[in-house]
Amino acid sequence: MSNSQHAISTASFAKSKQHQVGVLVMNLGTPKTPDTAGVKAFLKDFLSDGRVVDVNPWLWQPLLRGVILPTRSPKVAKLYQSIWLESGSPLQVYSDAITQGLSERLDVPCALAMTYGEPTVNQALDQLLAAGCERIVVLPLYPQYSSTTTAAAFDALAEGLKQRFFVPHLHFIERYFDHDAYVQALAQSVREHWQQHGQGEYLLCSYHGIPVRYAESGDPYGEQCEQTTQLLGQALGLKPEQIGMSYQSKFGRDPWLEPATDDRLAQLAQSGVGHVDVITPAFSCDCLETLEEINIQSRECFLEAGGHGFGFIPCLNAEKQHIDALAQIVNDCL
Repeated sequence: MSNSQHAISTASFAKSKQHQVGVLVMNLGTPKTPDTAGVKAFLKDFLSDGRVVDVNPWLWQPLLRGVILPTRSPKVAKLYQSIWLESGSPLQVYSDAITQGLSERLDVPCALAMTYGEPTVNQALDQLLAAGCERIVVLPLYPQYSSTTTAAAFDALAEGLKQRFFVPHLHFIERYFDHDAYVQALAQSVREHWQQHGQGEYLLCSYHGIPVRYAESGDPYGEQCEQTTQLLGQALGLKPEQIGMSYQSKFGRDPWLEPATDDRLAQLAQSGVGHVDVITPAFSCDCLETLEEINIQSRECFLEAGGHGFGFIPCLNAEKQHIDALAQIVNDCL
């Protein structure tokens, strides 16, 4: 961001301070501990949300509690252990850093809330209201809207406000997949990776998937992922044959959006692409789905299919270009 843009951003917030503005940053959530108990508690909360799994609770809950949680939790705990940081869960560490960076960048109170787990929406709202915030910008860290993530965050926010006597003025940012600052931040991260590691023959954008029936019911997520991929390719000056997209993290037996990331990587390797770079534009913070699923499992898939070079491009996390982009996105809504 230029100095003039920075000045505009700062001036906009200065004008707003007569009615103190705060920012509520929201993310999905993470287990407190990388053990079976911690993972089981998190998955129980996460997979009980009808936004995530829209199956009749009378049918789903016995299956979830009796089969899925007892069998899946120990396996997922081992995966978390492989990516856990000394300071905690990567998603928690990076979400905290983003929130702190955004507060410093905008010079306003910012608080982090998780849709599942802690810190809760109520804890974050208490923090912002105690700071005198009468206007709150809600920033879910999901560039592309989905009912499974963005709408679930809205539900958690509404639940947190339900019992309060004072409801502040709210502005809910439901997507920023096509915001130029976000796209340019992604492009900069790709260029920096290329400068350090060399440019692969193909850039694959891997997005978290959703069931096909969600898209058929009106969830615009897939369309927004496609537009993000197109805009990123344009920003990087790539030809259509040099960039593509796929979906990862399938859960359950229902058909999900395709192509699946590992299937696409195998196809690329078998077609003669030797070196591929993978970026995950739907994830603001590195987490289990990027650090383990992509950088370990998908890497192995590509190499076993005949590829020889796999470049993992980290999420934007708390990098300066990401903080600047989020600050501009927040400022633009005021």
